[in-house]
Amino acid sequence: MTAPYTKRPETRNKLGLITLQSDRTIEDDFRRLMPADISLLVSRVPSGTEVSRDSLAQMENALSGAAALFPRGHSFDVVGYGCTSGTAQIGADVIADRVRAGTPAGHVTEPVSALIAACEHLGLDRIAIISPYVASVSDRLRDVLGRAQIETPHFISFDEANEEAVTQIDDASIIAATQKVMDGANVQAVFLSCTNLRTLDVIGSLQRDLGVPVLSSNLVLAWHMLRLAGADVTNPRDLL
Repeated sequence: MTAPYTKRPETRNKLGLITLQSDRTIEDDFRRLMPADISLLVSRVPSGTEVSRDSLAQMENALSGAAALFPRGHSFDVVGYGCTSGTAQIGADVIADRVRAGTPAGHVTEPVSALIAACEHLGLDRIAIISPYVASVSDRLRDVLGRAQIETPHFISFDEANEEAVTQIDDASIIAATQKVMDGANVQAVFLSCTNLRTLDVIGSLQRDLGVPVLSSNLVLAWHMLRLAGADVTNPRDLL
């Protein structure tokens, strides 16, 4: 005996996220940031345990394969690549090409393009940066932002190359580093860089204490993906 069926209509925005094999944070953050009526599928791309320019660049060749692991025939409104430093190293245009070679996507974004879009939306052109990574990795991000006319005169790093250790940096350390870099700083906002850094629990209190917007890689990426999908989100902090 065969039962007939009808197909349910798909009315939700369809988002895809390609996260690093080593990332233990972004999926939890996206569950907190994304509305319940969003369809979000996740794939992973191989990544090194140590963060360096070479390890970040090596992800370029694996991106299309990671995108191809999404369900066949699924067409995304937006696909996000979840790596700030990797984007700065590989380049946003190259990432978009590699992702689209693996899966259909109306838009492709990543934390760097998302941060630039958030700065444009909020009228910011001078920000402080907190990064977990060594100078050679962090400097590349600052160069990319500089070419987008976003100055980063104040910068502080935890100087950590090990991805597993990044997830263990606690709230108190992030707060202390942010307060240190902002002491006397002439900037309009703070950016907490890295999708693997656990920041969502401190953003609200830092914003209240500092009186300026506090952005993070996962916050701006989620915001930009929703905006590109046509969702009604005005300010990144509205997602918190």
